[in-house]
Amino acid sequence: MSTNDQISPNQERSNFAELSNKSSKTTKTSRAGAAKTSLWKLHGDGRTIAPGEVVMPNERLSWSRTTGIGMQHIVAMFGATFLVPLLTGFDPSTTLFFTGCGTLLFILITAGRLPSYLGSSFALIAPIGAVTMYDPQAGIPLDGAKQSLAQGGVISVGILLALVGLIVHFAGSGWIDKLMPPIVTGAIVSLIGFNLAPSAWNNVKQAPITATVTIVTILLVTVLFKGIIGRLSILIGVLVGYGCAIVREEVDFAAIGAAKVVGLPAFHAPAFEPKYLGLFLPVVLVLIAENIGHVKSVSAMTGQNLDDLTGRALFADGVATVLAGCGGGSGTTTYAENIGVMAATRVYSTVAYIIAACGALALSLLPKFGAAIATIPAGVLGGAATVLYGMIGMLGVRIWVQNKVDFADPVNLNTAAVAMVLAIANYTLVAGGATFEGIALGSFGAIIIYHVMRAISKVRGTFLEQASPASAPAGTDLKSRSYEKRVASSAEE
Repeated sequence: MSTNDQISPNQERSNFAELSNKSSKTTKTSRAGAAKTSLWKLHGDGRTIAPGEVVMPNERLSWSRTTGIGMQHIVAMFGATFLVPLLTGFDPSTTLFFTGCGTLLFILITAGRLPSYLGSSFALIAPIGAVTMYDPQAGIPLDGAKQSLAQGGVISVGILLALVGLIVHFAGSGWIDKLMPPIVTGAIVSLIGFNLAPSAWNNVKQAPITATVTIVTILLVTVLFKGIIGRLSILIGVLVGYGCAIVREEVDFAAIGAAKVVGLPAFHAPAFEPKYLGLFLPVVLVLIAENIGHVKSVSAMTGQNLDDLTGRALFADGVATVLAGCGGGSGTTTYAENIGVMAATRVYSTVAYIIAACGALALSLLPKFGAAIATIPAGVLGGAATVLYGMIGMLGVRIWVQNKVDFADPVNLNTAAVAMVLAIANYTLVAGGATFEGIALGSFGAIIIYHVMRAISKVRGTFLEQASPASAPAGTDLKSRSYEKRVASSAEE
């Protein structure tokens, strides 16, 4: 994804060209060997990783070590994955079941070349909540009919994402880069996180002390510990907050005693209502950005050019989301938490994700485990959500920073400004029986505003924002494309 002042996707991909040819030959060789032995060849002696080396997707360590890494992936994804059903009212065991199924599908569709765990997508919390009007602390169970309608929305997201994946697979991803440059992508990711802020506050104010303990624990664990422990800050924060809630008598254990020890998750049939499509379909833009970002991240860490898997990744996530929506699970997406585990361990073996998926499936068949998750009280949820929603918002800002988006350019400035306010204030439009809320209006608004203003700006030559007390140029502004054009124009005059 790029703006006018960014390196083009083709230039970026050329950095991987030589590695791609090399890795392609290596992959063919390893596949030939795999046909004689096993799908994943042993890395070295299976016990150690030499300095500067990584365990590639088609490799593995010893089975005991690979299993241990698979368990780490379960722990890494768990903190964020189970929060989605708790905040939406969906069944935690059912959601966990479909994340396991989705991950296995993802590995299969990407031919075992792209390591990823498909956890619950936070981007779907807002549209699901808009349909169900579920309040986790109201003491009122989730309305089954409304849940079915929300599942229909989740399925629509999955279908559209799968279609985009097919188009990208056969036509390439260049059109996505043009449709959604960094200013647009960053705005969409950011506005979803900030749109959810009121939901976090509604939970926090019900148990502010417990919420504060949860937030402080997450922040401290993040900076006190290195490696995998530091990456599990959300999970550890929830556990500490849960302990605080128990001490403060905010937890009701009755449901755990009533639940069975072993049993299938509670599956739920979907229903469809076209008027809700406007709430859900914009989420596809976020899932596209997350999947493309995942492919790029793994490419950079392994030294392989995996661009040819972008379409497959999008299609696989779409199919997994459709499957989840059909049975009562929330939509899925690739998880950055698991990228952190790979970076810490230097193990990118896809068999570790198969083990993680199978572990998640096993846990989903323990109803008492799901009931225990459902007892997590409002204060803990609010504390964890405060951090997670804020992180989603700031990830959008990070996209702007990493791509050096020029906010002295009025097109970029106004694109972000309007989109963010539409989402944060949750502007709502009802048209033709369909309801479009802040995320939908902000997402589509960002795309439309950017392209319309960019076209006019090119014709008129307006590359600088209008003067105001807040727009005095300083620092990096003076080195931006906009001010370079102004200097060049002044020199010519």
